Amino acid sequence: MAERSFAKEVEKLRVGAGEEFSGEGILAITKALLQCGVGYVGGYQGAPISHLMDVLADAQDILGELGVHFEASASEATATAMLAASVHYPIRGAATFKSTVGTNVASDALANLASGGVTGGALIIVGEDYGEGSSIMQERSHAFAMKSQVWLLDPRPNLPSIVKAVEDGFELSEISNTPVMLQVRIRCCHVHGHFIAKDNKRPAMTVADALEAPRRDTGRIVLPPASFLHEKEKVQKRWPAAVDFIRTNKINEFFGPEHGSVGIVMQGGMYNSVIRALQRLGLADTYGVTDVPLYVLNAVYPLVDDEFLSFCEGKDAVLVVEEGQPNYIEQAFAAMLHKAGRGTKLVGKEHLPMAGEYTGQVMLDGIGSFLRATIPHLLPSEVRAPNKIGDGLDTADLINVVPGRPPGFCVGCPERPIFAATKLVEQELGKHHIASDIGCHLFSIMPPFELGATTMGYGLGPASASAFNSPDAKRRSISFVGDGGFWHNGLTSSIGNAVFNKNDGVIVIVDNFYSAATGGQDILSSRAGNKTKSTKHPITEAVKGMGVKWLRHIDRTYDVGKMQATLREALTTDEKGPKVIVASSECMLNRQRREKPLIDKAIKGGTRIVKPKFGVDEDICTGDHACMRLSGCPSLSVKSLDDPLRDDPVAHIDQSCVGCGNCGEVADAAVLCPSFYRADVVHNPSRWDRFLEAARRATIGLLQRRRESRRLMFADA
Repeated sequence: MAERSFAKEVEKLRVGAGEEFSGEGILAITKALLQCGVGYVGGYQGAPISHLMDVLADAQDILGELGVHFEASASEATATAMLAASVHYPIRGAATFKSTVGTNVASDALANLASGGVTGGALIIVGEDYGEGSSIMQERSHAFAMKSQVWLLDPRPNLPSIVKAVEDGFELSEISNTPVMLQVRIRCCHVHGHFIAKDNKRPAMTVADALEAPRRDTGRIVLPPASFLHEKEKVQKRWPAAVDFIRTNKINEFFGPEHGSVGIVMQGGMYNSVIRALQRLGLADTYGVTDVPLYVLNAVYPLVDDEFLSFCEGKDAVLVVEEGQPNYIEQAFAAMLHKAGRGTKLVGKEHLPMAGEYTGQVMLDGIGSFLRATIPHLLPSEVRAPNKIGDGLDTADLINVVPGRPPGFCVGCPERPIFAATKLVEQELGKHHIASDIGCHLFSIMPPFELGATTMGYGLGPASASAFNSPDAKRRSISFVGDGGFWHNGLTSSIGNAVFNKNDGVIVIVDNFYSAATGGQDILSSRAGNKTKSTKHPITEAVKGMGVKWLRHIDRTYDVGKMQATLREALTTDEKGPKVIVASSECMLNRQRREKPLIDKAIKGGTRIVKPKFGVDEDICTGDHACMRLSGCPSLSVKSLDDPLRDDPVAHIDQSCVGCGNCGEVADAAVLCPSFYRADVVHNPSRWDRFLEAARRATIGLLQRRRESRRLMFADA
């Protein structure tokens, strides 16, 4: 069950030639693939292209009608290795994944694919997850393109340009016999717009056709001596063919006047931000008509020397807008100018930040700085501020007003009690080295848990703790890996490695039934049925198959006491070898997506439904807030009382509570105050429910009156 369904939107993929297609960038990419006659598609979900995988999954009926094969790949390496179908056969294939972590994983397959080359077009759609909203280390895909000699497209962020880039990518791949990477940033993935569609095409050759007529060419296999010849072929044949195609088909674009004393060169993905900055500086209008010459690189690798030198003709200075570091493009252009003996001054990072996302304000400041240094006479006295009314109001810096809010687990997350139990065990046994992993469970490094010392990659938590497998150690390490990471890479790299090396550490596999951190997609161990994929394969069986002897399965993580006892046992047992705990409970977000519509429908239909509601007894709560330090649930907050004798605010559960019961479980396991209570809210109560409610109220009223009658009271004199 993915984060959202595109079942309605995918019907737009049937739009034919001459009709207008409107929608989101990721939907446009899928439509472009079908218009180009793609034969097969694979990929691994991850921001900002998770929804592209969800679109493809929801569009399988349409793909099937066209004879297009779709794979939800086990990893990015799997997706890239799929493109081997295009090596010998004239079949167009595409793979998609998050970059740069995905590109890291895929780099082995990518290098081999690029070495041997392709016959059919091979397109790799990478979601460039760079910037302040990113969830990964800050790197760029550009280095991988340069390393493996794979061509890199970076289209302007509008639907016609994105669709054209997909078409150009396949043609460029086929003409140069080289895989092509299509880089799409988050703005590109989720931009909305429209374009004139073409008819979808059945692939000229399907993968089924290829199986009926096998082909092989020893020269395309990456083994000596062919692999030595591949490098020469890249430089002498493929590269010139790519440059000629980019130049001839005008992949890169020029905007603004033909002549000017200055110009701006940019990655295609930066175009919208550059135009916005120029608009605010009074040098461009809403429609992109600019007074400054622009050279837009929709193909950022390889670069076309004579195109750039022609753009620089007659210009005193040129600014290169290149997001991220190293500044590969700026360096390449500087070398071109030097070799050509041109006097044009090339600048870039002198005016723009060396690293970090080029937001609207950053772009405005950087381009403004460049233009003030070169053509100050063309700039107006004031910067336009379209969102400013009148003189505007000065607002306080939010960082000084709004308290910091570190990322954390969702309300009711079944992973929260796992880390509450870990904290309780550490209070009992002392601190341990804890290795974290990629996934929702990585939020355990933040308050209130503050657990975990490292995270080295998806599925590599236990592997990163393997260095601590010392025979002299008197304390065991603890490592975590999620079910998504387990199937992606962890089964061999972490579990198999621990078994083979007789690692004595404790490994906790967090099993929430989905690849939850990437949007809730199904995986091998998902409990739900999936009509096109095989699910319900227990993690415990896979772990046993790898040779793990000490294995415990907790099928309800909210039982904090049991989780605590199992961790204690794993850390203190005399048994050697890896100790594996599989902690299972369904992701609360996916559970709510699945259950809430059904419950709401049942309530509206008059069905009797019982929903638990948790609360805190204000008379019992002492206000020490220890429960929050072991929970951190967003629904567990504080409330000030009107009682003048109670200075400290008490714990309070707000309306966002989903009734998981974790707060009470934690309070019980930690031997805290018994102030938590559960009440069952009955919707559409039966006659028996109403009778019991009346009886309870009558009994409580009787007891209250008896108590009142025994109170010592003083009458007025």
